[in-house]
Amino acid sequence: MSERRWLLVLGASSGFGEAAVREFAASGWDVFGVHLDRKAGLDHVEEIAAAVRAAGATAHFFNVNAADHEKRRATLEEIGRRAGGRPVGALLHSLAFGTLKPFIAEEEKDALAPAQMEMTLDVMAHSLVYWTQDLVRAGLLARGSRVWAMTSAGDRIIWKAYGAVSAAKCALESHVRQLAVELAPAGITVNAVKAGVTDTPALRKIPGNAEIVASARARNPAGRLTTPEDVARCLVALAAPGTAWLTGNVLQVDGGEDVAG
Repeated sequence: MSERRWLLVLGASSGFGEAAVREFAASGWDVFGVHLDRKAGLDHVEEIAAAVRAAGATAHFFNVNAADHEKRRATLEEIGRRAGGRPVGALLHSLAFGTLKPFIAEEEKDALAPAQMEMTLDVMAHSLVYWTQDLVRAGLLARGSRVWAMTSAGDRIIWKAYGAVSAAKCALESHVRQLAVELAPAGITVNAVKAGVTDTPALRKIPGNAEIVASARARNPAGRLTTPEDVARCLVALAAPGTAWLTGNVLQVDGGEDVAG
């Protein structure tokens, strides 16, 4: 029997992150989950952890700001202690926290501010680099490990008030390419995953989200939206040894939505 592997998910309490936690646990992986939730959301995190344990897997969750440098380092120290000498077999970056404001507005207060731009890119793009750096330094990523980052069609499609997040997605994809090249000699692959339009809490915060959903549903040749579970099942498959030569890509997981559009 092969050794159980660890999955580390950044943004583990909803959307793609939650679906990945559940699917990987059901596939025999143990889980570290990083999330940022107030008290009202912690009951749901416990439900996720209970589902992981019910699948026979181990779950350790950390309610911290993944973009805080000191908290990241403290969390990784704790992960190192709890990992039992096993490396992290896969890292999923699925952080969806940014400012949704237009660049141009009549009132200055209604337009995107520099601090909001910087925060959005730091959380949704640059944090991938910092977590990967620290995991490598700690010896927690090893040959055969996978790194994935969730991007979106908003990297090139203009959605209302999505400008800062769009910039973050573009930066994220650039970071993926750079990390892929730098980590290739170590046998660690890095890819971005571009899901089709998916009804997640993050999508519902985008102004005009109902129109985005309607357009995607009409455009998708399968006649439905992508689900977080669609993506999670693909990630489990991508964790197989046979994908060791697949790196530096933006992988479309959308049922043909992009090419049909």
